[in-house]
Amino acid sequence: MMTNLMTLPSRYQSRYQLQTLTVTAADGTSLPVSVIGQGTPVLMLHAYGMDAREFLPFILALTGKYTFYLPHLRGFGAAKDIMMEQFDFVRQYADDANAVIEQICEWRQIETLPVAAISMGAQVMWAYFERFGASRVSRYLNIDQNPAIHNQDDWQGGLFGTRQQEVFDIFQEVIDLTLPYADSNSFAHLPFALKRRATDVERLFSLLSVNRTRSKAFIQATTHKNDHTLALYDHSIWHQKMRCLQAYLVLPYDFRGAIDNVTIPVVNLIGGRSKLYDPKWQQKITQMLPNATEIILPRAGHAIPLDEPIGFYRVLKHFLQE
Repeated sequence: MMTNLMTLPSRYQSRYQLQTLTVTAADGTSLPVSVIGQGTPVLMLHAYGMDAREFLPFILALTGKYTFYLPHLRGFGAAKDIMMEQFDFVRQYADDANAVIEQICEWRQIETLPVAAISMGAQVMWAYFERFGASRVSRYLNIDQNPAIHNQDDWQGGLFGTRQQEVFDIFQEVIDLTLPYADSNSFAHLPFALKRRATDVERLFSLLSVNRTRSKAFIQATTHKNDHTLALYDHSIWHQKMRCLQAYLVLPYDFRGAIDNVTIPVVNLIGGRSKLYDPKWQQKITQMLPNATEIILPRAGHAIPLDEPIGFYRVLKHFLQE
């Protein structure tokens, strides 16, 4: 028999009811945090362009034992209208993550909590560990992310691996094209050819993030826009996407120096077919961390939850039970 939320006992209603709380950042900004569940607090940080609520399908079955705190990083999701105060968005987000973690610990009267983070969110955690240490994190699930973005003489595990310069050149082209419109409040008002080029590059990035045929078909279906739709498309996060890409290209993000200090248990979850971060170089990070294990999902690309949703759920559940 089908039921709905209104007919569930109150204990289940509270378990499945999504709330939005706010945390005051160091600069006074009110940051939205989606919260759901009952039990041990868990923090999860989302990826580039992602809404934190996209974690919900993977965590609903766990809300009887855990309370999930899902911050929306500035410029994305419920924080899409919150502007960045720093060009260095990763460190801005690390400061914000610190404010959220400290507030959760105060609310719940705890010393530490587990953290799971994916892609850009995981890059934020590497910056967090560099700036604030790991004393507030009980254990960490790092989802397909290396701590250094740019390839260097001693490091070839950067973003896009051997294709880094090729893809970065594509990003730089789009950034240069959009710079004259940096003050425009509406994506719909941009020249049509620029909107087509920008959305095509976004689709390229998304397709590089997945491996499974079904994932690629999903991305193609959900991102394709015919001319009429594109002409009216209100792309509310395009400014922030461009800012993030520009910072990735310009700033020497390298947080390998924090690795030795991350002595907490770390699970390094790797997409075996990741095109964003070479699995072999991700495995080197496992070896460099003092207290780490790794799990490789062999058929997954970088976007592990999309390519292997059941596998991702199982890994997350096991991580939280440890």
